[in-house]
Amino acid sequence: MKKQNSAPAPSPLALFAAYYRPHRKLFAADMGCAFLIAAVDLAFPMMTKYTIERFLPGEYYRFFFTMIFLMTALYLLRTGFSYFVTYWGHTTGAYIEADMRRDLFTHLQRLPFSFYDNHRTGHIMSRVTNDLFEVTELAHHGPEDLFISLVTLTGSFILIFTFRWEMALLLSLVLPLMILHTIVSRKAMLRTSRKVKERTAEINASLESSISGARVAKAFTNEAYETKKFQGGNEQFKSAKKNYYRSMALFHSKLEFMTHILNVVVLAVGGFLIMRRKMTLAELITCNLFVAAFLQPIRRMTNFVEQYTTGMAGFSRFVELIRIEPDITDTRGALPLEGIRGDLEYRDVSFSYNNDVTVLRHINLSIPAGATVALVGPSGGGKTTLCHLLPRFYEIREGAITIDGRDIREVTLESLRRNIGIVQQDVFLFAGTVADNIGYGRPDASMEEIVEAARRAEIHEDIIKMPNGYDSVVGERGIKLSGGQKQRISIARIFLKDPPILILDEATSALDSATEMKIQRALESLSRGRTTLIIAHRLSTIRNADRIVVIDDEGIRQQGTHDELMAQGGLYAELHAAQFPR
Repeated sequence: MKKQNSAPAPSPLALFAAYYRPHRKLFAADMGCAFLIAAVDLAFPMMTKYTIERFLPGEYYRFFFTMIFLMTALYLLRTGFSYFVTYWGHTTGAYIEADMRRDLFTHLQRLPFSFYDNHRTGHIMSRVTNDLFEVTELAHHGPEDLFISLVTLTGSFILIFTFRWEMALLLSLVLPLMILHTIVSRKAMLRTSRKVKERTAEINASLESSISGARVAKAFTNEAYETKKFQGGNEQFKSAKKNYYRSMALFHSKLEFMTHILNVVVLAVGGFLIMRRKMTLAELITCNLFVAAFLQPIRRMTNFVEQYTTGMAGFSRFVELIRIEPDITDTRGALPLEGIRGDLEYRDVSFSYNNDVTVLRHINLSIPAGATVALVGPSGGGKTTLCHLLPRFYEIREGAITIDGRDIREVTLESLRRNIGIVQQDVFLFAGTVADNIGYGRPDASMEEIVEAARRAEIHEDIIKMPNGYDSVVGERGIKLSGGQKQRISIARIFLKDPPILILDEATSALDSATEMKIQRALESLSRGRTTLIIAHRLSTIRNADRIVVIDDEGIRQQGTHDELMAQGGLYAELHAAQFPR
């Protein structure tokens, strides 16, 4: 895997802001309502001051009640604005979170096998789900709280300055201290929040592993061990969460002290000015109302800091993952692979995982179109790796692989993999119906085509005996089906896909003799007329292959038919003698 490095990557904040673009009209309306909320909050102290100073002393009661009516009307409007901000603002945040999750999932689909080899499923799931949960709150409340705070703070300061510059000066001295405290605390909270995200990912990974292996744990009576292992991760999560809450508590308590002591200071200064006959009681009341309006954005800023730390901690992990670039992509000028015969050639191919231990060394192998070639040899010799290089699940380090003379790196990945069908020993079925899983071979296939594929895979009779036939649910990973049924459903998928090149990776191992015969017949029907690579440990299943290639960790050791290899002696004869002792 590699990171983007062709051009300077946008900052996380710039990338975050880009997600607002598709929803800019709704976001603008949200900010407009937020501005009107701030305007009402600023208007109330001035209207109160005017009412106390003019209408009550002058006994202008009609104007007094008119002002009360206007205040009530303004707060009714504010209620409507608040409803819009709460509902549509949160909805905008949910839209943005969904867009991020869509982009991340789409990106994960592009990443090669090597990424999944090195990352646990639980960690990936945590990035796609938990890490983005707080993004909704940040996407909604972040800009809104920041905007309302700036408008209210600026407005409060300007309006106080128009009639009491002393109070404005006092606020201007306190505000920088609050901002400095917020900046310093944010760094600590961001660091501890990220640690919480990492521990949550560890818990998810442990949980996913334990649930997937629940049957193994029960078979070994290791439930207590699994519980203890999970509890260890849970304790680490608890410790990380405590550290985050400690940072948050320090931030909140210090800021709360500053805001409350500000009320005391305003009252003290105002009282002193009243004693000196330099301020009226109405002005002090108005100042207190403005201080209350002034403190409201401070509290919003407090919430913003908390949302920012949790939201950006998750978003930074999102950015970290989204910036991983797949190392297997279409080359410039890659063309579709269409109408192929199926001639395969490996030319001096070498490969190693993560540039570490070399698995394949200088492999040369030619396979004519329509031929069936079996790959045999001891485990770890590179048979599966050799086959996985063909659809470019991994990228070769040296040499070239060609199909009909065309280098596989010069054709599009989509067309390359569309022309290759793979039946594996470890069959994966999705948690849907039988029809869904067979139809996965070609999503646009009709029901008649799905049934025909099932017949050819010799699974149709089993399906119609199930409670709901083709609508029967297979359970997670096909747990409700037998091994042979899962294998034949995977073969039906390939019949539906109808590729010219076929890879059979130990597709008949670990099955009883009757089921193996059914699958063997299905595979023979499937491979007819296709270029077929068979990986097999059971030599009885590949006696009729056009050619058998013997591979170990030193490379290709022997090639030929079964009879030719038996006559030669060597590694194949040894493997055969081990499986069929006299």
